[in-house]
Amino acid sequence: MSWPLKEKLKKQLAAEQGAVIHAPGSRPGFALAFPNTYQVGMSNLGFHIIYREINASGLAACERVFLPGKKDLAEHHRTNTPLMTLETQRPLYEFPLVGFAVSFEIDYFNLLAMLDLGKIPLLAADRGEEHPIVLAGGPCATFNPEPLAAFIDAFVIGEGEEVIREILAAWQRGREEGLAREDMLLSFAAIPGVYVPAFYKDEYNPDGTLAALTPAAAVPAVISRRWVRDLDAHPGQTAVVTADTEFGDMYLIEIARGCGRHCRFCMAGYCFRRPRARSLAGLEETIRRAEQYRDKIGLVGAAVSDHPDIDRLVAFIRAQGLKFSVASIRADSFTPALAEALAASGHKTITLAPEAASDRLRRIINKGIDAADLERAVALAAAAGIPNVRLYIMVGLPGEQDDDIAAIAELARATRRHMAAHGSGGRLTLSINPFIPKPFTPFQWLPMAPRPVVEDRLAAIRAALKADKNTEILVEPPKEAYLQGVLSRGDRRLGPVLLAAHRAGGPKHWPKALAAAGLDETFYLYRERPAGETLPWHHLDMGLEPGYLRQELDRARAEKYTPPCQPGCTRCGVCRPSQGEGGGNTP
Repeated sequence: MSWPLKEKLKKQLAAEQGAVIHAPGSRPGFALAFPNTYQVGMSNLGFHIIYREINASGLAACERVFLPGKKDLAEHHRTNTPLMTLETQRPLYEFPLVGFAVSFEIDYFNLLAMLDLGKIPLLAADRGEEHPIVLAGGPCATFNPEPLAAFIDAFVIGEGEEVIREILAAWQRGREEGLAREDMLLSFAAIPGVYVPAFYKDEYNPDGTLAALTPAAAVPAVISRRWVRDLDAHPGQTAVVTADTEFGDMYLIEIARGCGRHCRFCMAGYCFRRPRARSLAGLEETIRRAEQYRDKIGLVGAAVSDHPDIDRLVAFIRAQGLKFSVASIRADSFTPALAEALAASGHKTITLAPEAASDRLRRIINKGIDAADLERAVALAAAAGIPNVRLYIMVGLPGEQDDDIAAIAELARATRRHMAAHGSGGRLTLSINPFIPKPFTPFQWLPMAPRPVVEDRLAAIRAALKADKNTEILVEPPKEAYLQGVLSRGDRRLGPVLLAAHRAGGPKHWPKALAAAGLDETFYLYRERPAGETLPWHHLDMGLEPGYLRQELDRARAEKYTPPCQPGCTRCGVCRPSQGEGGGNTP
């Protein structure tokens, strides 16, 4: 074993505040894995929340593990040192339970690399009684676990705070009863919101579409996602303070979860509905505790400015002598008080997400903002002394035409004019990403725009704004977006492709591995799925009424507006008391 690697982990641990280390043998070990580097993983608030929840359960000692950086990875391979946890530097294979928090499709390759480095058989079918049970949760596990089904023993569908305790309790009971591995997994499958893919068999039609995913044991045919009704019952803030994150100077606090705006492209808005806000009293208590660690708060939520007490919250933060930051703002809920507070906290950039530049496309995606909202937000920021503006835009949206691309350049010019008119000589940044249709959205049936079309449109935007030296254009590489496009709506047949690409050296070998498997990316990317097709995530239930997403697709095509969630509303089905954990078969 490489002592330099061990010492580096110890040094990293010593630089933290809040890590929990239990005496060896006092509790069963749970290795919580993030399939990316320490800096990326420790920037993820959901990872902190589950770490705290596992330790607070009293049922396990949670230890963190991350993908090593390039130099450390080379050292692992050179010395044949297995992947180790941060807290006690124990090898991954020694833990009875390993859980991955998976937020991004591109990290699927890292997940396999970590299992390999941890000396754990990659395929769930190859694991015996002596091997860990491998769990996965997070957004990717919730909306479509199928591409990872061959590698994961059990998935958590939905939010994990409550279900992770139920899994740990079931594991403890099973261990006391001496359950074999398969019986232990059957006990997991009996927990609402837990999906054990080994107990389901996939069958395909001659045209390659999924025919059925049939339960092969006494497990539910449909798995209903879990969601936390009372956020205040579960802490939602930084658990371990470290400077080595993307937000190293901030203490992160979740102020709300879910979103009821009904943006039709947004998987989080449908998979994590309903919208819930943490109470002002609870947030104030958390902020007081945060003061001992950091003098700046990072407010986290799908739509931070939509919190019903946002002005009172930021006033309290300022009264404590603290600064704060937010990732992005809804243009139509941006307030003068919030703008002033952000400026006082040192914000130099206001980030807005119109997603599309034309009113027509914004109606299609149900964004719910217009040019006047954007102009008002820019004016508020400039008046408060925030000089720079960043706009998130997507290219390749359903119904997009050349005029919509021209509108992006015009939006940039109009925004620059508004900035100047209000005394701001700052910089405008356009962050442009190819649109990826996601499961459990009204666009889940639609094809992705052809890559050459998207690349041509990106080039047209750059050319149109080339002369404006104060406008910066940042673009996600289309190659990566189209790989995400395949993985996000893929089926179990992609498992062997992931495995082959991993063994060949990683994502760059994906095209060759896909071809070797006899699969074509056009099948996953460019085909419109008919309404009656069985989708790979058909066995998962987000609580939405059957047919609801299809109705929203029809409304998109008709450019009809769907208003936000309101108290007492039951139109989508999530909030109907009779639905219990879930609703009908969502797709």
